[in-house]
Amino acid sequence: MKAEHQVSEFKSKSGARRIYAAFFYSIEGFKAAWRHEHAFRQELMLAVPAALTALLLPVSALEKVALLAVLALVLIVELINSAIEAVVDRISLERHPLSKNAKDFGSAAVFLALALAAMTWTVIVLPLFMH
Repeated sequence: MKAEHQVSEFKSKSGARRIYAAFFYSIEGFKAAWRHEHAFRQELMLAVPAALTALLLPVSALEKVALLAVLALVLIVELINSAIEAVVDRISLERHPLSKNAKDFGSAAVFLALALAAMTWTVIVLPLFMH
């Protein structure tokens, strides 16, 4: 007997409707992150002026892309970390070693993204001030 594949009633639509719906789900995600995630707000408030600075710096197009990409990466990883935390909290607010691991892993991922951003900005921007 073949096992039946269960599909969530919340599973997305197909085709253009899926793309349209996904766009609005993403907007809702950004709104929720802004409202409820202090770290996301802090990182976004740092990323916006940094992005504008990156666009104005006298560096190559590839270096501008690298500076912008690491800023976006920090925000992406923070959103994923927030999603992990929300799922863990949804399952149970009880303290559990596996819940702690999941949250600590997410935090470590954010730390690595921030470290990568700092290194990238240092390597590209510091030489501009050395001359």
